[in-house]
Amino acid sequence: MYRENLAPHLINDIDNISKIGAIPSILNVICRTTGMKFSAVARVTDEKWITCVSQDEINFGLNTGDELVLETTICNEIRQHNTPVIIEHVAKNEQFCNHKTPERYGFQSYISFPIFKKDGSFFGTLCAIDPEPAKLENKVIKDLFQLYTQLISFHLDAVEELEELNSSLKEERHIAELRETFIAILGHDLRNPVGTTRMCADILLKIELPELAKRQARTIKATSYRMQALIDNLLDFAKGHLGDGISLEIAKNNNILETTLLQVIDEIRTVDPDHKILVKIDLKEEVECDHNRIGQLYSNLLSNAVKHGDPLKPIQTNVTAENGQFKLSVLNAGKKIPEEKMISLFKPFFSTNSENNKSGLGLGLYISSEIAKAHGGKMKVSSLEDEIKFTFCMPTKVVVDLD
Repeated sequence: MYRENLAPHLINDIDNISKIGAIPSILNVICRTTGMKFSAVARVTDEKWITCVSQDEINFGLNTGDELVLETTICNEIRQHNTPVIIEHVAKNEQFCNHKTPERYGFQSYISFPIFKKDGSFFGTLCAIDPEPAKLENKVIKDLFQLYTQLISFHLDAVEELEELNSSLKEERHIAELRETFIAILGHDLRNPVGTTRMCADILLKIELPELAKRQARTIKATSYRMQALIDNLLDFAKGHLGDGISLEIAKNNNILETTLLQVIDEIRTVDPDHKILVKIDLKEEVECDHNRIGQLYSNLLSNAVKHGDPLKPIQTNVTAENGQFKLSVLNAGKKIPEEKMISLFKPFFSTNSENNKSGLGLGLYISSEIAKAHGGKMKVSSLEDEIKFTFCMPTKVVVDLD
């Protein structure tokens, strides 16, 4: 097999030509138009002449990958001078009547045009031969070969560009998989030390200590909550992109749901005790949901409001369940979000570059939107001149595919 004898880049060149579906038709039209019985696309280098594709009606014996000795071909001269060669009748041609190539291969008519790639480099030739003379010195034949060599060049570059893009895409996917696996491992391994840090802070807060030491302990505890939220978002992002998606444990217990939401508020107040949070919860109907996931969504929205809202004005939250709909909204005072950024708010790793959120990962709102989707609901955002409102809405009865 020729693949065992050729360098990889030459095998790739032959394969790329074979991917151009129009080549067989081009060779057939050349044979029919010129009356010649052998035509081919050849890859020609400074060392080799290789058949890429051929149409052989005279048993010349050249198939894909077959080689001729470069120095015995006229294509070698075409490579050197970058000009086509046309011979209607070898015996009557002063330049080629005594040439060794026609005598060696037994042809009387010959035509070959160079194929140049997009960057101007020489690739090979589009050629035809026949044991009998042929009428080739006319505008129709020359224009035909010129057109076909340009067409081959265009398609060859398109194939190579597509191949390069596919290669780059595979590499990017591989890097992304490695990155997400790393994120998942990192997030998982960080959970225990963060939990230990919070426990130590809780113990310190129960001991009689100077006020300065207690303030430091409260800071440590608040920071641990922040770190835990970041880790949870990292893990959920990695799970979603590694195929596991957002997992849910559906339950129906409004007391647990309300307790979870109030606990979230307490945690946020621990992180930012000065920011006033007004909450109204009115659950007239039972809500089927994953309480912990709804708490995570709520925590992300409240954290976002704390980071970006006006610290001198309260954050308002409203939670209702009626008419078959569960709604949770978080409103904070703040500057209007530009329209060009509104469309990207729920994308992963998106940041508004706020001065209040330089250390954010840009995953909170994305994870919230994924939790909303998992519950069959959706996230909405509205932004006026002096306030921003995020709203989560879902049916009170969730249909979840348990398969």
